[in-house]
Amino acid sequence: MTNNSQKNQQQSLRDKALKYHSSPIPGKISVVATKPCESQDELSLAYTPGVAEPVLEIAKDPDLAYRYTTKGNLVAVITDGTAVLGLGNVGALAGKPVMEGKGVLFKQFAGIDVFDIEVNADSTQSFIETVINIAPTFGGINLEDLAAPHCFEVEKALKEKLDIPVFHDDQHGTAIIISAGLLNALEIQGKNLNEVKITCIGAGSAGIASMRLLVALGVKKHQINIIDRKGVVHNDRDDLNIYKQEFATTTEDRTLGDAMQGTDILIGVSGANLVTPEMIASMADKPIIFALSNPEPEICPEIANSVRSDLIMATGRSDYPNQINNVLGFPFIFRGALDVRASTINTAMEIAAVKALSSLAKLPVPDEVLRAYNLESLAFGADYIIPKPFDPRLIEVIPPAVAQAAIDSGVARTAYRPFIG
Repeated sequence: MTNNSQKNQQQSLRDKALKYHSSPIPGKISVVATKPCESQDELSLAYTPGVAEPVLEIAKDPDLAYRYTTKGNLVAVITDGTAVLGLGNVGALAGKPVMEGKGVLFKQFAGIDVFDIEVNADSTQSFIETVINIAPTFGGINLEDLAAPHCFEVEKALKEKLDIPVFHDDQHGTAIIISAGLLNALEIQGKNLNEVKITCIGAGSAGIASMRLLVALGVKKHQINIIDRKGVVHNDRDDLNIYKQEFATTTEDRTLGDAMQGTDILIGVSGANLVTPEMIASMADKPIIFALSNPEPEICPEIANSVRSDLIMATGRSDYPNQINNVLGFPFIFRGALDVRASTINTAMEIAAVKALSSLAKLPVPDEVLRAYNLESLAFGADYIIPKPFDPRLIEVIPPAVAQAAIDSGVARTAYRPFIG
């Protein structure tokens, strides 16, 4: 594609995106009443004096907020704007289109209502206190687009203080989808999770969380090399924060090129075009490459496939096979958590989501999915290791698995009752 063609394509996308967000009314979400209010009698029930009755009931028993209000199906999507998409620290208000977009996905895929909240906070503690103070409104908190390393501190503090699910999707959502796809790619390539060498480019929220979840699934830390801007995260470095120290290894590898020698798995959650063809050539037989930087991956599939014919590759893009897309996870994970009023989303629930996603990819693909993606056929294999976002079975498979894991791990407060909206 020529430079002029690329510029024209980018301009067209820009124009379409701005029109989409501005017309026919600004923004992407709205509040819609769920009860009639068209007569004096209905008005007296919706507001004064009738509204006093549920107020008094909730004052006596706070748990009744789940019966008389939207709390049980309402999630806050909250950001401080410090790491919005790949655009960096653009500020809380500039992050609002993304938070609204997240609200659309929650509602579209899992029937969950959302208030998007953009917080101007002058410190990590100020942000934490703001979220704690508004938390009674919600059944769950989805943290979004918070920069590392303070995102780890924020989530940890909120999980300790709140009795509703707190989930940083950039961490755990990414980790869950990566892990589900990786389990299937390993099966196809005939490799074992506890024997492979893993190189992860990116030591931020997604990288650290993904490695933590892989460890929970059976990987040993000595199997992992994490790469940050200064190279391999190793024990001889004295510039590592506590989160990177968790994965510092004793190794002679110092550069990305060193780490790529003989590696089985490359997971990129960093930046564009960091991986060379020579690095791909140096990987082990039957390599697995997850190049997830958006919009440009760490290495383009065309280049990687020109070097190796034995690889399995995934990206974060929809125009290549095997898109690692967080929408496969967070709406359905929250659905399962909300449907048992879970007090948290724990590792057991994350693993349940991983296994449900992984298993679903192995089942025959429904015709409606093929139609949605204009495909004639699709089957488990190198070009299909993870379900498609518009697979209607996601809502049938993931929430009950997550809910059961919440029950089994003791964090559920009710029996599983699927939401009917």
